[in-house]
Amino acid sequence: MNGKAPHALPGVTATEAAVAGGGFFPVRRIYCVGRNYLDHIREMKEADERDPPFFFQKPRDAIVLDGARVPYPPFTSDFQFEVELVVALGKGGRDVAVGEANSLIWGYAVGIDFTRRDRQRDARDLRLPWEVGKSFDASAPCGPIAQKDHAHFEHCTITLAVNGVERQRGDIGQMIWNVPEVIAQLSKQVTLAAGDLIYTGTPAGVGPVVPGDLITAYIDGLPSLTITVTPSEP
Repeated sequence: MNGKAPHALPGVTATEAAVAGGGFFPVRRIYCVGRNYLDHIREMKEADERDPPFFFQKPRDAIVLDGARVPYPPFTSDFQFEVELVVALGKGGRDVAVGEANSLIWGYAVGIDFTRRDRQRDARDLRLPWEVGKSFDASAPCGPIAQKDHAHFEHCTITLAVNGVERQRGDIGQMIWNVPEVIAQLSKQVTLAAGDLIYTGTPAGVGPVVPGDLITAYIDGLPSLTITVTPSEP
């Protein structure tokens, strides 16, 4: 005996995202930005366009990788997609200045913020937290993370197609709050750390999917992300 008390339960499996070219990125936390594209705010008719960014979280084990089959979730009849640029942090900090924020970034990926839209609307109407609509199993697909070189994603096309039909199209440059501003604002609220992922918001065109749908998400310069929606699990 080494004097160390035994664990009450077996160790929890680590959550990892794939890295482009091989390897894995350990995931610490998942943060998401709400309403960061004007056209999406307008289509949802839910907020003042001048509102500052706000954040919600998903459980880190909500990550699913490229090529995954995602069961249609329980407790919804309106399961929707939102394509997003994902920022992967390699360093952390608190009260990070906008001008220093890019130095925390390890890489970028394409992500999907899956949403139980009916449950999100219920929560909004009752002035309750969004977790029931946003933070559920397999709600955070993430494509392979490409390690950054000297460039950052500021102006590039972001799209999503369902069964080969384009449903969302935008440009990263349309973000209300750009990536450094998002990182700086989030770091005022929490201490960021290596392994954090930040989903940075979605352009207009969000909509529902059903079992059998094939979803493909793209951002210029990044590996694509493909997800198949399957029937609900018993």
